[in-house]
Amino acid sequence: MPNIKSQEKRDRQNIKRELKNKSLRSKIKTNRKKLATDFEQGDAQVLQEDLRIYFKKLDKAVKKGAVHKNFAANKKAKAAKLVNSAAKEEK
Repeated sequence: MPNIKSQEKRDRQNIKRELKNKSLRSKIKTNRKKLATDFEQGDAQVLQEDLRIYFKKLDKAVKKGAVHKNFAANKKAKAAKLVNSAAKEEK
């Protein structure tokens, strides 16, 4: 238990931030899994929509500080590569 009042406040703030960040990261993982399952089905239109949503979630998480920008860039590149490979197979 902290003796300093400001430290008590910091602890409360950190708990709130941790919950918010955990929620954002969880949504990213959920969208990534949805993208992977839709890839198995092979519908290009659905994949494009899922990719757009996935990018949006990653960008918001970066903006709010939940994930690092390089983490998001790596995930976006990998997802785009997956979707592009599905588009090539469909042609």
